[in-house]
Amino acid sequence: MSVDEVYVFRPFKLIALFCVFLALCLDVVALLSPAWVTAEHFSLSLWESCSQSGLRQPAEEAAAWNCFSTLTSDWQIATLVLLGAGAVATLVAFLVALISVCWGTKRQHYRIVAVFLFTAVVLQACALVLYPIKFIDGTVLQTYHEFNWGYGLGWGATIFMLGGGILFCLRTDIYDDAMY
Repeated sequence: MSVDEVYVFRPFKLIALFCVFLALCLDVVALLSPAWVTAEHFSLSLWESCSQSGLRQPAEEAAAWNCFSTLTSDWQIATLVLLGAGAVATLVAFLVALISVCWGTKRQHYRIVAVFLFTAVVLQACALVLYPIKFIDGTVLQTYHEFNWGYGLGWGATIFMLGGGILFCLRTDIYDDAMY
């Protein structure tokens, strides 16, 4: 590089890699979260459904929670499979992007990473739309219930996947030509 040349560093791919890493972390926490739906005396995750038996008396300790697996319901298995497939696609995208950024084979694999990320976004969005529709359709709770932080982390992971995919689609190499 001579004195008259200026190098402009555009960290879009590093930001995209960070977005994919953050999406992967959020996705793992969302998959393992014990709280997707909560209500008074009720809790539902992707893996188990728990309800509190008996009312709590002031002099007693906490009433016992009865938990059973949710892997007997088709829609909950479908949600889990869609979220798991999205997490695997995100993991593959992260590994390919990390190798591409570290080894310098940058442009050749960015489209593959973006395709994996957009596939993961579609899978996650389908799962996250399916979950509340089938929950409300199949469960009649007599009390107020809310979708909790595990469900919200799933949407957060999906948004970061989408952002990473968009950033990997940006072509910043065209500005490196001599005419600019």
